[in-house]
Amino acid sequence: MPVMDGYDATKEIKKIKPSIHIIAQTAYTSNIDKQKAFSVGCDDFICKPINAKTFINIMNKHIHHMD
Repeated sequence: MPVMDGYDATKEIKKIKPSIHIIAQTAYTSNIDKQKAFSVGCDDFICKPINAKTFINIMNKHIHHMD
C-alpha cells in the first residue's frame, strides 16, 4: 500500500472499530511475523499459498464469533 503497510492499517482500523475481525494474510510464516500481526490487533493469521480448508475454517471461526 502506498501510504501505510498492513500493520499500520490494522492499528488504525482497530482504533475506529475495535470489534472488527482482521485476518492477516502474508507469504511470511515465521513466528515473529505471526506475533507482529497479533501484536497490532489482527485476530488471526493465514499464510500464502492459502489452503481452502484452512481459509474456510478461519472464516467460520470468526463469523461465529461476530458481535
